[in-house]
Formats: sequence, structure tokens, C-alpha cells
Amino acid sequence: MRYSFCPKCGGRLIAEENENKPHCKNCGFIFYQNPIVGVAAIVIYDRKILLGKRNISYSNKWCIPCGYVEYDEEIRAAARREFLEETGLHIKIKRIYDVHSNFHNPAQHTVGTWFLAEAIGGELSANDDLSAVDYFSFDRLPELAFETDQLILDKLRKENFL
Repeated sequence: MRYSFCPKCGGRLIAEENENKPHCKNCGFIFYQNPIVGVAAIVIYDRKILLGKRNISYSNKWCIPCGYVEYDEEIRAAARREFLEETGLHIKIKRIYDVHSNFHNPAQHTVGTWFLAEAIGGELSANDDLSAVDYFSFDRLPELAFETDQLILDKLRKENFL
């Protein structure tokens, strides 16, 4: 359990051992410990994939440009926004490519959705959580930040995208 007090009334949260839904002793509110939704966009050009070098968490490792969906945001809009913030490129979402649970951060379970996308404008430049962006062929990939990105890259290779 990560939280001790109820966000509704301030009462003490209690939970059974290994339970992920503590409830408030005072008002009965159930504090569901749900995963956060993440998005990533896969842009491939000339059989190379665009990756970003992280500068905050997982510093100096590379990833498919990604981020979180805001509370009031549609998932595809979030993918477009995050990609633009991190790479300077506008994208057109083609389709959902894959979905995975991410357990790389023990403090926060996330569910990630990877979209196939096409760059349609902007100027490539690293921003936000990235210190560099570049295209890589599958046989020359840098060290990746996330195991789930490796799953995506393996699937892309198997399906002859890269």
C-alpha cells in the first residue's frame, strides 16, 4: 500500500496484506491502485526507427518516444502531444500496434499503448525528457531503457518493419 490517508475525508486507509485496494476506515471509500496509461509512437523511416535518449529517469538510455495520458485527454491526442513535445515532430497516428503492462518502475505500474505513426511535419529536435533523438537500424540499436520497448522492437523485426 502506497498511501496512508483517504483523499476524500482524511481518514486512515486500511488494507489486507498484499491487497491493492485499501479502504477508508471512516467513510468506506475504496482507493483503487490502478495503473497509469502511457503512450508511445513508433515512427519508422527508411527501415529505421526513431528513438530518444532519456535525460531524466533511465538517463542516457534510449526509448521509443513516450509519455503519459493526461486525465482529460484522448489517448491518440496524448500520443501526438507527447511525440511533439519530445521530438519536435507532428505525427499522424495510423493504428494501435501493441499494448503491454510495464513493471519497470516498482512505484508505479503503467499500461502502455504503442501506436504506429507517420511523421507529417515539424523539425526533429530533442526536447522535454529527451537529450537526443535519432533513427536506428535494428542491427545497431543503442541500450534501451525499457524491456517493453525491446518486445516492440522484436515484434517489428519479426514482422519485417525494420
